[in-house]
Amino acid sequence: MSSIHLVLGGIRSGKSAYAERLASDMAGGEPVLYLATGVAVDPEMEERIQRHQRRRPPNWQTLEAPLNPVGALQDQSQTMEPPAILLLDSMDVWVSNLMLQHEGTPRVELEARIVGAARRFADYVREMDHAAVIVSSEVGHSLIATTSMGRQFQDLLGTVNQAMAAAADRVTLVVAGLPVPIKPFAAAAG
Repeated sequence: MSSIHLVLGGIRSGKSAYAERLASDMAGGEPVLYLATGVAVDPEMEERIQRHQRRRPPNWQTLEAPLNPVGALQDQSQTMEPPAILLLDSMDVWVSNLMLQHEGTPRVELEARIVGAARRFADYVREMDHAAVIVSSEVGHSLIATTSMGRQFQDLLGTVNQAMAAAADRVTLVVAGLPVPIKPFAAAAG
């Protein structure tokens, strides 16, 4: 049965490690397909990617999908065993990649393109009856960026996160390594 669990958190909040544990638990020993959006553009990013790779169990499959996760999944659907769980890490890197690919595109058009791509991913997950864990950075708690491109990224990611949270069955915010359920809302005590 398809379900989407969005995991949000700040940089170094523990969101990826939490999402990996969650995907592993949800898969119950079945295959997990890790959709990797990161690109090793410099040594620091290369180390970050390697750290994520070292944490993954050896039976997980990795599919590089820096620009088009749906297309990557469609291309691999004939050659890969259907996974129990999809884990997309991360939505914020994907948004950044798309912004750089479409640099110079008018702001309104860029937002429509990127939000549309995120919605198509959620629709694809539902259509293919996959369960998915999606990781993204929460930008709502950060300082306003000092550059125009930084502010545009924050605005776009905030809009994408809202769209994904609306599509998700569950949303968890990870703060200092601790998962805080956001959706569905916890019943009030008392």
